[in-house]
Amino acid sequence: MRTLINGLLQLGLTAGVVVLLFVGYQTYVTDYFSDRQQEQVADDLRDAWDQPAVPSREQPDFGEGFAFLHIAALGADWSRAVVEGADLAELAAGPGHYAGTAMPGEVGNFAVAGHRNGNGAPFNDLDELQPGDSVVVETVDMWFTYVVTSNEIVPPSDSAVILPVPGDPTAEPTQAYLTLTTCHPEFSARERLIVHALLSSTVSKADSPDGPAALLASA
Repeated sequence: MRTLINGLLQLGLTAGVVVLLFVGYQTYVTDYFSDRQQEQVADDLRDAWDQPAVPSREQPDFGEGFAFLHIAALGADWSRAVVEGADLAELAAGPGHYAGTAMPGEVGNFAVAGHRNGNGAPFNDLDELQPGDSVVVETVDMWFTYVVTSNEIVPPSDSAVILPVPGDPTAEPTQAYLTLTTCHPEFSARERLIVHALLSSTVSKADSPDGPAALLASA
């Protein structure tokens, strides 16, 4: 009996160590590699934009950066490059655009997913966003300012939140929406945290090269 108990204790200790190693890997190792990927995507995107006569394409390739999110409510320097696609491979590089949803500034729903823990955790503090907060989306030639209208917690199966009119499968969109999604609660994929926003203003970089007021306010 003593041997059995010792064996169970040893097994439990080993399991505990494995769990701690896994948590450490998820929290620190994946963060490190995802941060490097995000930096590369951001640098590549800025470099591409700096080239003369940047070609305009309606649809970026999967994994390709095409826009930046700026959220002053999450920190004066909070900025992340957005890549096309919301599968695990794309999300390892940063926030990912749900393919098939609207593009920035378009009528419909520009929907973006991001990890809350591990893999860079770009949306770790998404729960801090409140109605009235601004989310600025930067593209090669435009600034789009969205204002948060609401947030909600839904089951992972609730795909209606990224419909052209969030939550309404029968409605035709007449406005430009932004939807940000991430896991909830922290360290769990049991539910999804959803932040909804509406397009408030649009300005070209030619008219405002340093960005809109919502962006400048964080400087």
